[in-house]
Amino acid sequence: MPNPLIIDCHLHMYESQDLALWEKDNYEIWEYGDKAEVHSGRFAGDVGDALKALSEAGAAKAVAVNLFGLSPARQQAIAELPEGLTPTEERREIERIDESMGDRLKSFNEWACGVAKEHPEFVPFIAADPWVLPVEEMCDHIVDQVRHGGAKGIKLHGIIQQVHMSDRRMWPIYQTCVEEGISIIAHSGPARGPDQYAEPRAFADVLKAFPDLVLVLAHLGGGAWGQIRECADAYPQAYFDCSEILAWTGGTKAPSNLELARLIKEIGPHRVMMGSDFPWYDVDYSADWVMSLPVLSQSEKEGIVGANAERILRL
Repeated sequence: MPNPLIIDCHLHMYESQDLALWEKDNYEIWEYGDKAEVHSGRFAGDVGDALKALSEAGAAKAVAVNLFGLSPARQQAIAELPEGLTPTEERREIERIDESMGDRLKSFNEWACGVAKEHPEFVPFIAADPWVLPVEEMCDHIVDQVRHGGAKGIKLHGIIQQVHMSDRRMWPIYQTCVEEGISIIAHSGPARGPDQYAEPRAFADVLKAFPDLVLVLAHLGGGAWGQIRECADAYPQAYFDCSEILAWTGGTKAPSNLELARLIKEIGPHRVMMGSDFPWYDVDYSADWVMSLPVLSQSEKEGIVGANAERILRL
């Protein structure tokens, strides 16, 4: 029996191992409660690591989701300032950092598209952030990277970027995606505090206003997974990936393997894709986990690990 097509629809890669490790160390995963043992990715997360992870998993492709958030990017840049600066020098350097954020986002996206041209295993989904660039300039940059850089979609993270998914400032970005025929993979899950930027219900207005938008809610809602049925029933054009949440099944605020498999079955396995969230978790582990799920048929599992992504994301 031939092996199924494997496509990882949710992979991060970084320009260096040091940067990848910094990102992993500074991203806290809290929403699933307590779990005695959680699988942890064995790679740091630069391009070489990502290629090795895909090869070991027998994966044909991976969607490289390029995440850029103003606050963590600023924090990282400040952490890289040389020691021994005077207060005046440090203040000036921070001002330069703040002024450079738009160029940093563009450069990061151009780097990701360049990597994908060199390594066609990667499908670039570039970062978009209305706080970093004025929305009109952000949309122009998206169009440029689609038409000249090979970008196939965009990545959003409402919590890190602190923008509500139904914020009307996002409307031109969504419209640009529709017009350019590209998809969106967006973090979905609860936030600490009252502002719920990206729980599944936060996408309702977007899905109503843009019925032709290919929108993927990552992590099956994460810690807000209880809202996924409601979202899936109301908006049959919504899609989902099962990255991250699969490693946390059995957590005190997470579904069990059986509950998650039943949820996928109820909303439609043809709407769900496998994502690893590499380098936090491993590609081969994620694919094997999907193939071990109860309730689902062999053909449904094979769709989740690869064929669904090929169809949904127009790969």
